[in-house]
Amino acid sequence: MSQRGFDLAQLRTFVVVAESGSVSAGAERVFLSQSSVSEQLKKLEERAGQPLFVRGRQGVSPTPAGERLLEHARGIIAMSEAAFDDLQGRSLDGELRIAITDYYRPHDIARILKTFSDQHPRLKLHVTVLPSSVIDSGADDHASFDIGLSARLVTGQTRARGVGAGAASIVVRREKLLWARCADAAPRPAEPFQLVLLPSTCQLQRFVVKLLDEHKVAYVISHSASGVAGLQLALKAGLGISCLNESSLGDGVVACAANIGLPSLPAIEFHLLPGRPGESELVSNAREALVRLFA
Repeated sequence: MSQRGFDLAQLRTFVVVAESGSVSAGAERVFLSQSSVSEQLKKLEERAGQPLFVRGRQGVSPTPAGERLLEHARGIIAMSEAAFDDLQGRSLDGELRIAITDYYRPHDIARILKTFSDQHPRLKLHVTVLPSSVIDSGADDHASFDIGLSARLVTGQTRARGVGAGAASIVVRREKLLWARCADAAPRPAEPFQLVLLPSTCQLQRFVVKLLDEHKVAYVISHSASGVAGLQLALKAGLGISCLNESSLGDGVVACAANIGLPSLPAIEFHLLPGRPGESELVSNAREALVRLFA
């Protein structure tokens, strides 16, 4: 009798490549060479009996069959990890409060948190979206949240840090920052640039204004949004340009061309705040599990 089913390692690689959008980016996340990742995907497609990715100059995207397998693969991986944690005595049972910056993968965060909940069905999860400055400054406030994920700029060798953002924080993801505009807007916006911003409590938005001032770029603030979702809507509506991280781009929002007179931008890192002295085993185990999901 021929063996039915899929190889778990191949499914993990498949999910990572699908989420990363390219073989090269996926290979970095699973710490394998591109050739090894390509070979795994080839074997998986042979097993499935049909193509799972459409390959192009901009990367890869799942075929309809790939989309179906992606949902199955995420569930299989979640169940495998839940079983392992249970047998190791690390199954999470209780309540957990997480604070997350809204710049972190806004199109994927609901799925990521659902995967986490599926892996730990006895865990009651409370999630709050907060500015990174509030998350960093509240790192020692036990009444606010148990685990925090904040965004920090990387400028040269200096990282923008808030109070409580110690060196022991875990960098789970790094992304490019991009000038963004409406996909239907003119490729070269007229000057002065119409700028869409978040409130001044956002460190990234403060940095953008300072950067434009330093480079003597003419701009006017055309719209002020309350959060990243509002920023995305304003960009889709063609109200101006703004600065977003790669994973915050989506339908109707594209990166501006590099030659329109805007200064280059640094990278952004997402930091999982370190554990607090005396925190519970539940919180410590949850942080360890979230590191894998947030990467």
